[in-house]
Amino acid sequence: MALQKNLTKKLFWINVLKVGIPFLVIVTLFTLLFNSAGDIFSGNFKAVYEMHFANKLWVRFWLSKIVISLIYGMYLTNKKMK
Repeated sequence: MALQKNLTKKLFWINVLKVGIPFLVIVTLFTLLFNSAGDIFSGNFKAVYEMHFANKLWVRFWLSKIVISLIYGMYLTNKKMK
C-alpha cells in the first residue's frame, strides 16, 4: 500500500532517478565489459556495435537495462521512504 502512496509523490520519482541512473550506467558498463572486453580494449568498436547495437539490437540492449534500473530504483526508494 505504501508504494501506491509514494507513486504520486514528486520526491519519490526524483529519488528513483537518483538511484536508477547511476545503476543504469554501472549495469551498462558491466555488460559491455563482460560481453565485449576484448573488442573494447583492442579498439574494435565495429564488432561491439554489430554485437550489441546493429539491426535494432540497441532496443533490446537499452530497454532491458532501463526496465531493470527503474525497478531497482523504485524498490530501493520505496524501501527508504516508508
